[in-house]
Amino acid sequence: MAERSFAQEVTKLRLGDGAEFRGEGILAVTKALLQSGVSYVAGYQGAPISHLMDVLTDADDILKELGVHFEHSASEATAAATLAASVNYPLRGAVTFKSTVGTNVASDALANLASSGVIGGALLIVGEDYGEGSSIMQERSHAFAMKSQVWLLDPRPNLPSIVRAVEQAFELSEASNTPVMLELRIRACHVHGSFAAKDNVRPAFTLKDAMENPRRDVNRIPLPPATYLHEHEKIAQRWPAAVRFVQERGLNEFFAEDAQDFGIVMQGGLYNAVLRALELLGLADAFGQSQVPLYVLNVTYPLVDEEFTRFCAGKRGILLVEEGQPDFIEQAVNSILRKADVQTRVHGKDLLPMAGEYTGGVVVKAVARFVERYAPQLLAGVVLPVAARPAPLPALMEGNPGAFAIKAAVDEVQSRPPSFCTGCPERPIFTAIKLIERELGPHHVSCDIGCHLFSILPPFNIGATTMGYGLGWAGASAFNTQETGKRTLSIMGDGGFWHNGLTSGVGNAVFNQSDNVLMVIDNGYSAATGGQDVLSSKAANSLRSTNNTIERAVRGVGVKWVRSVTNTYSLTQMRDTLREALTSKEKGPKVIVASSECMLNKQRRVKPLVRKAIQDGQRVVRERFGIDPDTCTGDHSCIRLSGCPSLTIKPNPDPLRRDPIAAVADSCVGCGLCGEVADAAVLCPSFYRAEIINNPNGWDRFKQRVRNAVIGWLQGRIEQRLEGIAA
Repeated sequence: MAERSFAQEVTKLRLGDGAEFRGEGILAVTKALLQSGVSYVAGYQGAPISHLMDVLTDADDILKELGVHFEHSASEATAAATLAASVNYPLRGAVTFKSTVGTNVASDALANLASSGVIGGALLIVGEDYGEGSSIMQERSHAFAMKSQVWLLDPRPNLPSIVRAVEQAFELSEASNTPVMLELRIRACHVHGSFAAKDNVRPAFTLKDAMENPRRDVNRIPLPPATYLHEHEKIAQRWPAAVRFVQERGLNEFFAEDAQDFGIVMQGGLYNAVLRALELLGLADAFGQSQVPLYVLNVTYPLVDEEFTRFCAGKRGILLVEEGQPDFIEQAVNSILRKADVQTRVHGKDLLPMAGEYTGGVVVKAVARFVERYAPQLLAGVVLPVAARPAPLPALMEGNPGAFAIKAAVDEVQSRPPSFCTGCPERPIFTAIKLIERELGPHHVSCDIGCHLFSILPPFNIGATTMGYGLGWAGASAFNTQETGKRTLSIMGDGGFWHNGLTSGVGNAVFNQSDNVLMVIDNGYSAATGGQDVLSSKAANSLRSTNNTIERAVRGVGVKWVRSVTNTYSLTQMRDTLREALTSKEKGPKVIVASSECMLNKQRRVKPLVRKAIQDGQRVVRERFGIDPDTCTGDHSCIRLSGCPSLTIKPNPDPLRRDPIAAVADSCVGCGLCGEVADAAVLCPSFYRAEIINNPNGWDRFKQRVRNAVIGWLQGRIEQRLEGIAA
């Protein structure tokens, strides 16, 4: 169950020639694939292109009508290897995954694919997860394009440009027999707009044709001596063919080329930021009419020497807006111009930061400094945006109440690290680990990629390293020694387990006779990437095979000590199972499979059913938890051991006590962990459970009347006693 359904939007994919297509960037990419006659699509979900996989899933009927095969790949390497179908056959194929972590995983397949070359168009749609909104280490896809010689497209972030880039990417791939990488930045994936649609195209050469008429060419297989032939072919044939195609088709764009004797060169994905900066400086309008020459690199690799020398001819200087480091393009441009004896000065990282996202403020500051250096008269009388002013911060804040308000808020508001969702079934696992630490002392904990990585932050502060998706147990491989009775604890999610962990972690531990412990957190979905199904998901899936248990998989590769906890909210069971794993006399790898459904997905599934049941007049019982203010001591251990967002504090109602008491907010989903923590940690009896009954039956009403009568009588006695004391 993906976090978002595109069931309604995918109907737009049927629009024909001349119709206006309106929607999101991800939908536009899908429509462009169908208009290009793609034969197969595969991929691995991950931000910012998770929704592309979700769109393709919801569009399965449309894909089948066109004879397009689509599948969820086991990993990014699987996805990239799928493009092997285009090596020997004129089949257009596309794969998608998150970059750069996904590109790391896929690098072996990419290198072999680029060496072999392709006959059919081969397109890699990578989500460039770079900048402030990123969830990964900061790297660039550009390095992979250069390393393996895969052409890299970075289109302007608007729907017509994105659609055109997809269509031209297939043509470029076929013209140069080289796979092409299309880089989609976070905002480009979700930008909204419109474009003129075309008819969808059924592939002229189908998968059926390829299977019934198999072909092979030994020279296309990357083994010596063919690999040496491939290297020569890349330089002598594929590269020149790509450059020629880029020039002839005008893939890169020029605006106001001769307007000034200086100009700006930018990656296509940064066009909107640069144009907005010029607009704020009074040098462009919102419709793209610029007073400064612009050279937009919709193709950032390979660069076209002739286009650069043409653009720079007669110009004193250019500003190269290249996001991220190293400065690959800037180095190449300096080389191109010096070899051509063009003396135009190249500015880039001297005016822009070497690393970090090029936000609007960063870009407008650099553009203003660049224009002031070459044509200060253009900015005469222009009130510079705050971000572009050279004054120190106190001066910038003068007369700016908004800036003062932000500073005041920063001074008062404490940082809030990301944490588990309300009711998350993973939280009790880490509460159990904290309880075990009280008994057995701390253990080395090796973490993995996924929601469970939030455990490294407060309040749990668990975990020492993370090496990659599914590499949680592999990250503790060195600690496999018989010189101590202490064991390491590794964490892995079900998504990471099926991605890479079964072989790199579990298989490796079995083979090397590890005596350490692995905790596989099975929440039923690939929750970290948007709630997509995995092999072990419990839900029935009409398109995929599910209900393949993790316990059976680990036993299949040789693990003998396996324990399954089917309800992670049972804190006592979680704690006891962990204790057994860490203290057992039995040697060999130990695996705990801790299973409970992702609460976000459960709420998406259950809430509509509950609403409908209530509307239909059915009896519905919902649980909520609370804290008795008279019993709570204000110790707050429950918060430190749980960290649930629904647990908060409020003023103490007792005028003689100063410490604020704990409280349960209305966002509570009734998972019961707070009460479990209070019980297992022997904290306090202040937690209570309440039932909210919609459409109560007669028995419910009778019980309520009895309770009210008994409680009223008891309260009356208390009042009488208080009156006696007062007298």
